[in-house]
Amino acid sequence: MSTFTVINPATEQPVVDVPLTDLAGADAAIEAAHAAFPAWRAVAPGERARLLRRFATVVEEHVEELAELEVRNAGHTWGNARWEAGNVRDCLNYYSGAPERMSGKQIPVPGGVDVTFHEPLGVVGIIVPWNFPMPIAGWGFAPALAAGNTVVLKPAELTPLTAIRLGELALEAGLPEHVLTIVPGKGSVVGERFVTHPLVRKVVFTGSTEVGKRVMAGCAEQVKAVTLELGGKSSNIVFADADLAAAAAAAPYAVFDNAGQDCCARSRILVERSAYDEFLSLLQPAVTGLRVLDPADEASEMGPLISSGQRDSVRGFLDEVEVAFAGSAPTGPGWWVPPSVVTVDDPASRIWREEVFGPVVAVMPFDDEADAVARANDTEYGLSGSIFTNDLGRGLRVARAVEAGNLSVNSHSSVRYWTPFGGYKQSGLGRELGPDAPLAFTEEKNVFIAH
Repeated sequence: MSTFTVINPATEQPVVDVPLTDLAGADAAIEAAHAAFPAWRAVAPGERARLLRRFATVVEEHVEELAELEVRNAGHTWGNARWEAGNVRDCLNYYSGAPERMSGKQIPVPGGVDVTFHEPLGVVGIIVPWNFPMPIAGWGFAPALAAGNTVVLKPAELTPLTAIRLGELALEAGLPEHVLTIVPGKGSVVGERFVTHPLVRKVVFTGSTEVGKRVMAGCAEQVKAVTLELGGKSSNIVFADADLAAAAAAAPYAVFDNAGQDCCARSRILVERSAYDEFLSLLQPAVTGLRVLDPADEASEMGPLISSGQRDSVRGFLDEVEVAFAGSAPTGPGWWVPPSVVTVDDPASRIWREEVFGPVVAVMPFDDEADAVARANDTEYGLSGSIFTNDLGRGLRVARAVEAGNLSVNSHSSVRYWTPFGGYKQSGLGRELGPDAPLAFTEEKNVFIAH
C-alpha cells in the first residue's frame, strides 16, 4: 500500500506517513458502511442521541490532543485549533438533539390520513478539504449520523491526522463499527469512488469550484444527491459613516485568519471614497501588528500556508501587483507569505477576481451604496461578506442586496453551527449546519392511508 508523508508546514519537517486507501479499500469501506446501515438506522432515536452525546464527550476529553495534531499537521494557531476541536464537540452535541425531533407532517386530505416521514439515505460520502479539516468533517458527519445514515469520510491528503483520530474516538465512544469510517486517500481514487459507487447515496464536497463542478457532473450520472461548499471572493464593504477604527482593526482577522486559506475570507475590501485614505491609514498598523509566528508559539495569530505549492500560487498573484504594505513573516523553513495589502482600481484585475486563498487583501474605493452593491456582486462567487455602517437601514438594505449566503453587519461572523451556511452562484449548492441540516441527509416519504 502506498503512503503519503504528512509535512509540518511551519518547519517543513515530516510528521508521519499515512497509508493511502486504494480502489479496493474504498469499495470495501463503502460496502461495510452499507452493511452497517440497517442496524444503525434501526437504533432507537434516544439511543442514537445518547451515542452522539457520548461521542461529543470523548471529543471534549481529547480537545488538546486534537488541537496539537492540527497545529503540527495544518499549521493552525493554537487558538484556532482548540476552537476547531471544540466545534466538532459542539456540532455533535447540537445534532444529538435531532434524532428525537425528525418529525414529519400530517397533511389534511379527503378519504384518509396523509403523513410524511424523513428517512435516511444510506451511505453518505464526505470529502473534506485541507483548510479546516476538523470542523468541516464535523459539519458533515454530525447531522448525517443524527439522521440515521452511515458515513465514509475522505480527509484531504495533506491533512488527514485529525480525521483519523476522530474515527478512532467514535469507536471509543461506542458508535458501532463501520458507522463512521475514515478513508484517507487521493481525491482521484477515493473521492472519485464516492461519486461513482452506486451504494453512496449522497456526496458532500467542500473544496474548489473547479473540482466541485466535476463532483456534481459525476453525481448526475446516478442522480445522486450532492451538497457543494466551494470557493469565495467575499467583500467587506465599509461605509464612511462606520466606526472606521473598529472596521480597520477587524479587517485583518477577516482575511488573514488561517493565513487567508478560508473560502469565507473577506479578500476584497470596498471602502467609500470619502473614507478611503483614512481607512487605509488605520488598516496599515492593524496589518503590520499581526503576530505571524510558528504556530507552536501560543502567541501566533497567523501561521504558514499549507504547502509549498500553495505558497508559490499566492506569490504568483503578488508578483503581478504592487503591494501597498505588508506585515512580517518568519524567515527560514516553512511556507510563509506575509499578510499583504494591495490597492486595486481595475475590477478586471486577476487579484480582484480570482480566489487567492492566501494572506492577501485587495482594497478598492466605491462612490455610493448602489456602486458598492454592484461591485460586491460583480463576481461568480457568493459565499460571504460584511457590511460596516452605523445606519441600520442601510446595513439591512445592503445585506439583502448582496448576492451571498452569509452576511454580517458590523462584524465578520459567518459560521455558527446552529445557523445555516452555504453559498450563492458558483460558491455552492445546498446548505450545511443550522436546525435543518439533518433533513438534507434524508428522503421525504409521503404515505396516504385510506379510512
